[in-house]
Amino acid sequence: MTDDLLSTAIAAAHAGAAVISRYFRHAGLQVTAKAENDFVTQADKESEAAVLEVIRGRFPDHRILAEEGGGAGVGSGEYEWLIDPLDGTTNFLQGLPVYAVSIACRKGDELLAAVIEDPEGKNLFTATRGGGAFWNGRRMHSTRRESLKGAFLATGYPFRALSTLDLYLEIFREVFHSAKAIRRCGSAALDLAYTAAGVYDGFFEFRLSPWDIGAGILLLREAGGVVTDLDGGENFFASGNIVAGGRAVHRDLLAVVRRHASEEAIERVNPFRSVSAGAAPEPVGP
Repeated sequence: MTDDLLSTAIAAAHAGAAVISRYFRHAGLQVTAKAENDFVTQADKESEAAVLEVIRGRFPDHRILAEEGGGAGVGSGEYEWLIDPLDGTTNFLQGLPVYAVSIACRKGDELLAAVIEDPEGKNLFTATRGGGAFWNGRRMHSTRRESLKGAFLATGYPFRALSTLDLYLEIFREVFHSAKAIRRCGSAALDLAYTAAGVYDGFFEFRLSPWDIGAGILLLREAGGVVTDLDGGENFFASGNIVAGGRAVHRDLLAVVRRHASEEAIERVNPFRSVSAGAAPEPVGP
């Protein structure tokens, strides 16, 4: 079954990537602001439609959780697809070629198949539960670095959850003194994919959505890495808070995070609305 799920995810990612590639640096692109610092484009919507057409054609009874809401409320099966048809929309709008299509399938809480496709870089990251993780067909492994000292890290700034900024900056400041470098490239899906590949040693960010991280989590775990929430647990799909990396780097990075923040602390300054069926949690306020 996982092979069928993976082949479907790859075909769907290719379909979505073909759409967004046509629109990249297109002068007539339609853009709408969903919220402050959060945009949706014609490319997002048409990419999602193309992705869903492939998945629905093969698994019409599967449930869908997609960023732009396509397929919500349809399907009653135990399988669910997490879909971001264009992760890195702001990069895309600015003409920066760092964006991706991210697709994962899960059964209950168990991630089974994952694909992240980078159309501009021609990179395809894939994984199945128990089957390993691959970058353009070659097996990949997370970093074996033994500590946070000298690590090459990725992060994402909390533009959509500004009330968490002070907590984030406390973590950033301490990490900055240990790391070799910290990059913020603007696509959580690609950040996790490159962490799985050992390019980045670790990654942390607040208030992401399930479609941002579903595929990347399976990639990293199948590559030997570790993913947790801020308390070291597995509440990341509900909270959107994530700490990830190779085993030793994750251990050290999590220790830094816990000195400054926790799931309770983030919830206190930036509470999430309750989650309904087919919808991701959303931060309240700035």
